Amino acid sequence: MDRFHGTGVAIVTPFQPDGQVDYTGLGKLVNYLIDGGVQYLVSLGTTGENATLTATEKQKIWEYTAEANAGRVNLVAGIAGNNTREVAEQIKQFDVKSYDAILSASPAYNKPTQEGIYQHYKALAEASALPILLYNVPSRTGSNISAETTVRLANDFKNIIGTKEASGNFDQLNQIYRDKPEGFLVISGDDPITLPMIALGGVGVISVVANAVPKQFSNMVRLCLDGDFASAQKEHSKFIDFTRLMFSEGSPGGIKTALKQLDVCGDTLRLPLVQVSDATANKIASELEKILK
Repeated sequence: MDRFHGTGVAIVTPFQPDGQVDYTGLGKLVNYLIDGGVQYLVSLGTTGENATLTATEKQKIWEYTAEANAGRVNLVAGIAGNNTREVAEQIKQFDVKSYDAILSASPAYNKPTQEGIYQHYKALAEASALPILLYNVPSRTGSNISAETTVRLANDFKNIIGTKEASGNFDQLNQIYRDKPEGFLVISGDDPITLPMIALGGVGVISVVANAVPKQFSNMVRLCLDGDFASAQKEHSKFIDFTRLMFSEGSPGGIKTALKQLDVCGDTLRLPLVQVSDATANKIASELEKILK
């Protein structure tokens, strides 16, 4: 499973000013990230604004992303929802030929019990022809995948190969690292804690920040994986203020602002998300300049 070691990027979905998907911008972004040295791309995670895309748009985006990638790096498709039967059916019908795994966030809004979360992922595992990465992001879903449930799923289903952990709960992370089966991947789902997660035994990150600074961020991750934490810490410190700005007025508003400033793609979002304020955009430009110099 070393194909998911290092820096994965939860790529944005570029939109034209009228709100239509900007496929030219998407292709430019894919090339920018691959040229920046990232290891894999995640298409239509939260950062891709999947909640405001139609089923037809999602299919076209997955197809175009695979076409633009042309087999250069591994691809992961984000497929999730709060209706287990519907998500399982989407996974079952997914065209797997150009993708390497499915990333699926725990159901949002429903607030299932741990047994409900287990049964949800059991249904997805049984439906999927691809490996599955769990995604635990309590700040968005309203519920947590406990360490016990994560380890139980890892032991019971061979095609559940890892978890993108964004709980920020290091007591929980310690338990997962201790109890998980050998080879089960623990991936940071939160840019600011990537370094300490790798220090504990994580294999990398699925990053938002790396959309804008793929070369710099993936270099920091490589230093961590090589065990050179003194050098990694110096690089890590450069991202602190930039990362805060990426989320200060909601994501992916901040990262799309940075991408526009880099002339990679536009900063249009779909409602209910809106662009960041001019004041925040100016701060982003200043921090971006510091990182790139």
